[in-house]
Amino acid sequence: MFGIVRPCRHRLGENLGTQWMAHLCGLCLALRGDHGQFARVVTNYDGLILSVLTEAQAKTAGSAGGRRRTAGPCPLRGMRTASVAQGEGARLAAAVSLVLASAKVRDHVADGDGLLARRPVALAARRVADGWRRAGARTGAGVGFDTAVLVDAVDRQTGIEALAGPGTPLLAVTEPTETATAAAFAHTAVLAGRPGNAAPLAEAGRLFGRLAHLLDAVEDRREDAARGAWNPLTATGTPLAEARRLADDAVQGIRLALREVEFTEGRLAHLLLAHELGRSVDRAFGTASCGHAPEGAFGPPQGPYAPQGPHGAPQGPHGAPHDPNHPRTGGGSPFGGEPPRPGRRGFWAGCAAALGLCCTCKVCCADEFEGPWSRRRREGCCANCDCDGSCCEACQCCECCECCSCCDCGL
Repeated sequence: MFGIVRPCRHRLGENLGTQWMAHLCGLCLALRGDHGQFARVVTNYDGLILSVLTEAQAKTAGSAGGRRRTAGPCPLRGMRTASVAQGEGARLAAAVSLVLASAKVRDHVADGDGLLARRPVALAARRVADGWRRAGARTGAGVGFDTAVLVDAVDRQTGIEALAGPGTPLLAVTEPTETATAAAFAHTAVLAGRPGNAAPLAEAGRLFGRLAHLLDAVEDRREDAARGAWNPLTATGTPLAEARRLADDAVQGIRLALREVEFTEGRLAHLLLAHELGRSVDRAFGTASCGHAPEGAFGPPQGPYAPQGPHGAPQGPHGAPHDPNHPRTGGGSPFGGEPPRPGRRGFWAGCAAALGLCCTCKVCCADEFEGPWSRRRREGCCANCDCDGSCCEACQCCECCECCSCCDCGL
């Protein structure tokens, strides 16, 4: 599982938590039903937002996005049955997830990561990626969504990155991702029969894509530097404080866009996009502070999700001083250090690890688990969070930007 929106069960509560799991399971089962068991590895938290948005706008419970069915026992649910989302919203989420996962695999092949540096493995991975791209196109066509806009965005991204350098606007690099997510978000309005929602949802999707690209760049910044991999922040010379400002502005823009969307039952969609995204920004930057700080005020990110290590020293992927001849550089933790971990897994090893995580229920039940490909720490979707169980306030925004005026939803 991957994605920037990873809500905790305490903030969701029992009702919204059940809904969220219904969409997560619905996406996973839509992938399995149309494309086989192996396709389930592309299930991701951000993709299910498309299913959530479609159902939230549906005018009746029996419309395109609002159908549920009872699914059989699954190891990820502790071998329990559950009511899961189905229909066009789940299939749209599956189509987008397949195409974007295909692009991710091809990107790993191009970088020669791990075993993908070997030609036979790279050829096999390309075949998998091509199969996922075709499968996504078929599923997208079935719900009236042309995945060509996603494929075009991926192709343009490669060219833009090749030309980017110091002084290139960071938003020029994020534009293809913004365009792709805007199209996907807008299509949920079409599926739900609310064409008037298409424009504000496209704006929300555009900013969501920008945020996803920014946060991925922030989280991978030190690891990319250690590996010599391309990173948009490093390539364009964008300071961390400027990236934080853009991220905060994107969150606020999404909140404003959601005000213009007509929902039938939008509590879950609102919580994920208006509230959880702000926490995702804090998690990525390792701080709960606001982005409206003076230049250079952030310094190295702090907090349990941030790399730990001496300031000013070249950092390895987990915050320890980087030793190019030692792949297992260690990192710090709030508890006085964590055991060293090896670098990223290759594609096939990551797939095997992902299946193992699913079969052992760690994705759902573990407080923390190791990401199958990145090997970064991840939270289980049912794990404890930073609240104390009584549930923290819905809007934890700073006083200077009046973000809490986004709603009075009481979430």
